[in-house]
Amino acid sequence: MKKDEKTNVMRVLDGKKIDYKSYCYVDSGVVSGPDVADAMGQDKNRVFKTLVTEAASKKNYVFVLPCNRELDLKKAAKVVGEKSIAMLKSKDLLPLTGYIHGGCSPIGMKKQFVTVFHQTAADFDTIIFSAGKIGYQVEVAIGDVEKVIRFTLHDIAVQAEE
Repeated sequence: MKKDEKTNVMRVLDGKKIDYKSYCYVDSGVVSGPDVADAMGQDKNRVFKTLVTEAASKKNYVFVLPCNRELDLKKAAKVVGEKSIAMLKSKDLLPLTGYIHGGCSPIGMKKQFVTVFHQTAADFDTIIFSAGKIGYQVEVAIGDVEKVIRFTLHDIAVQAEE
């Protein structure tokens, strides 16, 4: 994939005439969120990761949180009104969302799931998250994300252990 090639997420944003900045770090070999933020020279609090979960009810939920934090499963379950939730198994991610582990974006999934961004997303003019392929990120204003997907903002994370 060339640096100027568009991902599905970028095409969705273009279709809605939403301004965004794209980043490509495909040659760096980084995978973890904090490493991605470092590779791009960005604040780890502004670089978000997308996690897909499955509740005991078998419903799926999407949580988007800073890459330097971990999803608090209890808080997340409470926010979406479920008794419990667990991370979706990697093998189930592609058939459910159309994305692979490490390249999952809240925009452009096969279907729209209940989506919750960590409340700190509102603290920044723009946030950065996966453009739908490993090695590609987009920087978008959270207000513009609302033009593409429905989501709520809640406290769903705990600080990751160093």
